[in-house]
Formats: sequence, structure tokens, C-alpha cells
Amino acid sequence: MWHKRGAEHRFREDLSIFRWLPLLLLSLLVLFFSFSACSSGGEEASPKVEQESLPTETQIPSSSTQSKVPEIVYEEEPVLPISIVDHLGKEIVIDSVERIIPLDGSVAEVIFALDLGENVVATDLSATWPPEADALPEIGYQRSLSAETIATFTPTILIGTEIAGPPQAIEDLRKLGYPVVIVPNEATQKGPGEKIRAVAAALGVPNRGEILASDLDQQIATLSDSTSNEEKPVVAALYIRGQGTQLVLGKNSATYWLIEAAGGTNVADILGIDDYIPITAESLLVAAPDAIVVPSAGLESVRGIEGLLEVGSISQTPAGLNRAIFSYDDQLLLGNGPRIGSLLQSLVNDLQSVQIARAE
Repeated sequence: MWHKRGAEHRFREDLSIFRWLPLLLLSLLVLFFSFSACSSGGEEASPKVEQESLPTETQIPSSSTQSKVPEIVYEEEPVLPISIVDHLGKEIVIDSVERIIPLDGSVAEVIFALDLGENVVATDLSATWPPEADALPEIGYQRSLSAETIATFTPTILIGTEIAGPPQAIEDLRKLGYPVVIVPNEATQKGPGEKIRAVAAALGVPNRGEILASDLDQQIATLSDSTSNEEKPVVAALYIRGQGTQLVLGKNSATYWLIEAAGGTNVADILGIDDYIPITAESLLVAAPDAIVVPSAGLESVRGIEGLLEVGSISQTPAGLNRAIFSYDDQLLLGNGPRIGSLLQSLVNDLQSVQIARAE
């Protein structure tokens, strides 16, 4: 009996265990699914945290997304054929730049600065720089050209400014089928850059022109900003050709903006000169220039500084008394070409020396 009761008791205990078994299984299932849900949620949350800690694609700085000025690519060869509208509003088609004739010294200088000097077959008398341009065959002077003479060089393009003439010669060249391009030649601070860009465009190398012109524009702007606005020296720009031509240049001359940019006061403003007037003793004594600027060939034509002091009343002006007379190469001073930045730097230095001497 004891054994039977013991067995029965154990049997009842085993039954009690089975009664709790469903509840136990249910608890295990709940724990299992909770753990799975947590694990699944953790895997999704982890990448989310990483994404939030890293910058998105638009947040990552890169050269492709940064705003910057597009790089200007230097043309290895002229891009031709092209059609342009020149300074006179004429539409011109250029097929070749293998035989170039500049009709102006400053234009010749620009062409050589654009690395196309080897294509120039002739120049006019005003082309004195660079030496390679000066050494080429000549077609005459820019204001008195001959279509017949120019045609003997069989040019593929001719480039000049409005100075080029006479008009009939230019018209004859066009009738013969030669592309004649007239470029701007404004006597302003922006004039040299505009001329360079126009010449480069006509030759199929606009990027070369933009690189050269932009550097020149920046040089001019920097030098202009460096000059003082106080006690500006008075400057007279003269054009001399021996005893026959002796002029004070006015507001429309190539030298006007240069004097202003270099920190000087132009005699043209004091005397109200637009183009030019003959040099007279009265005019220069009234203006009393502290410095005189003159083309070097003009100075040589009157036997240098000593000869210039004998013209008008120059010897009695502050410039004459202090021998503050500065001469520069004719094409450099009057051409508004690609070397104008160097000229402006020289003029700034020369006028500063006048100011220093005046202060002592």
C-alpha cells in the first residue's frame, strides 16, 4: 500500500507539472518573439544611427559640387572657320589665319602676344614692337594704305582699328575678297583688354585672348587702386615731331586715362582740351605742369630734353625747372597695347618720384 500510495502521489505531482506546461510554453514563446523583435529592430536601428552620423552625398564637399569659375582652356590651335561681327558692325567669315596682316602697330603687338606672330606676313610702319614684327616687310603707314600693295602678300585676314585708311583702300580690300576686321581702340582703362579680346576672337583663339586680357585688366586695376588721391602732380602729355608738330594732348588721347590711373591730374582738364592744342607759352604757364610725358621719338626729334626745354615756356614750368620729363616708346605710350600694364607701373613710379621731390 505504501508503495502504491507513493506512486500515486508521484503520479499526481507529475500531473501537476503537465498542468503548468502550457503556461510555461506560452511564456517561452512570448520571450522568443520579444527577443526576435528586439534583435530585428536593433539591426534596423544600427544602420540608421550610422546614416545620421555621416554626411549625406550633398553634404560632402567635392570639386564637382563647389561653385567656381570655369577654367579657361588655352587653345592649342585656332578654332576655324568662324563668323564674327566687328567693331563697325560688319559680319565677317574667317576661314584661315595662316597669313595675317595687322594694319596697326598695337594690333601687331597683340597678335604676337597671342602666340600667332609666326603667321604675320607683313606689318605697317607703326609696328615697332616686338622686334620680330618690326623686321617684317612693310605695307606702308596705317593711315595711308594701298590695297594693291597689301594684295601682293595674299593675306587670309587683315585686322586694324578705325585709324586704318583711307576708307577707299579698306573698301577695295573687301571687294577683292579679303576679310578686313576692325577692332575697338578705346582710350580708356578697359580699352586694352577689349582690343585684345576682339583680335583674339577674329583669329579663332578667344580663350587665349581672355587669359591675356583678364591678367592685364587685373594689373591695371591693382595699380590704379594703389595711387594716392592727395596732392596729385599736374601732368602734361605732349606730342612732338620736330619743329613742325608740337601739341598738348587732350581728353581723347591714349595718354589721358593713363595719367589719371597713375595718380596725376591731367593738363587737359585744367585747359579744357578734348583732342589737342598747339603748345604755347601762355597755356603751359597757366597749367604749370609738375611733370611732362612725351613719346621717345618726339623727344629725339627736338634733340632731347635740352631741345624740349626751348619749346614754348616749358623751361619755366615746374616740370622744366626740375627736369621732370619722362619719355616712353611711342607704340607703348600711344598704342594701348598688351604692355600697357608695364607702362602704367613705370608712370606710377615716375609720378611718385615727382611727389617726393616736391615734398622735400
